[in-house]
Amino acid sequence: MRNAFARVLTELAKDDESLLLYYADIGNRLFNPLKEFAEGRTINAGIAEANMASMAAGSAMMGYKPFIYTITPFTTSRNFEQIKIDIAYQNQPVIIVGTGSGLSYANLGPTHHSFEDIALMRALPNMHVICPADAYELEQLMPQLIELNAPCYFRIGKKNEPAVHDGQPTLTFGKVHVMHSGERIAVLSTGTIMPLAQELVRALNERGVSPELVSFHTVKPLDEEYLNDAMTRFDHVITLEEHNVSGGFGSAVLEYFSEQASWPRVHRFGIPDRFIDQVHSTADARAKADLTVADIMGTLSERGVV
Repeated sequence: MRNAFARVLTELAKDDESLLLYYADIGNRLFNPLKEFAEGRTINAGIAEANMASMAAGSAMMGYKPFIYTITPFTTSRNFEQIKIDIAYQNQPVIIVGTGSGLSYANLGPTHHSFEDIALMRALPNMHVICPADAYELEQLMPQLIELNAPCYFRIGKKNEPAVHDGQPTLTFGKVHVMHSGERIAVLSTGTIMPLAQELVRALNERGVSPELVSFHTVKPLDEEYLNDAMTRFDHVITLEEHNVSGGFGSAVLEYFSEQASWPRVHRFGIPDRFIDQVHSTADARAKADLTVADIMGTLSERGVV
């Protein structure tokens, strides 16, 4: 997905000289095509993420539309104060790109994991939170975020994520994308964990259930119109994310439903409230976090959903 990000940014920057990239000493070769015609707008800020965020905010105040880019925990939690005060509080149109989100860098351990980034970003006023499921969704949503001209957190994967769409979907910022319609159960997935959601739907199909599958790429603002409709159509809503179950996407859905008169039962699946370490791959890390179809189906069975 990071390759798609670099490619889309390069294409957009050819026609829009307000686009500016700050990166924290990673992806040097990744951005070589951008440097070929926009070297002055492709800035290696070094391993100084706090300074990178503040420079981007200053650039935005000068009329640029900057991106800041590095591995997720370093572009969200390490420089959180600068994001809060310089970007969100000043309401500057900086797009914060976190690459390798969730468990993408599984074998590098908790220093490179990001289970708290959605919670941090969605708690900031003025901030928008977007989690594309694959490169197709990234390509569709990225130009819309530039057009939005507001603080955004763009949570993307690392590389070689499987495509979850057969072709280019038509996506709109702030609106869910229904992968296929269903009944009784809705599976709402955000970000790169969508392949697991698709696998879960197949397992539910084998149990005689036809759930609706939804890509909830925009976490903030939530698509309240869809959630209002879901309240009338489903008995159970399953949320799936590669993030701590506390404070993330599932929590946002649950908070919204809790303020309504009646709502379906919500089942949140994500990273449990513990660190995940001593793993060698993303799949291994997900297994250690009980984020497998077998684990989820077991929980749903215990709760009488299936």
